[in-house]
Amino acid sequence: MPSEQKTYDVRSALLRALMEKVHDDPYPSATMLDMIESLLEPREVPIYVEELLDRVRADRFPSIDMLQRIDRLV
Repeated sequence: MPSEQKTYDVRSALLRALMEKVHDDPYPSATMLDMIESLLEPREVPIYVEELLDRVRADRFPSIDMLQRIDRLV
């Protein structure tokens, strides 16, 4: 058994899983988005904001909640 074992990064794994769900769901829940935002590290914020901005660009009438989330993150 090697002396150095890789540790499983639960935070990153959960964040990845949630981001995949949000990417595939046209109307992700506020709870899921809140959880993502609580898990984000500063270097991950631009990736998440871009995901939200893609939704805003695609919608003729973007969600006010989505716009407010982006505003809070920038």
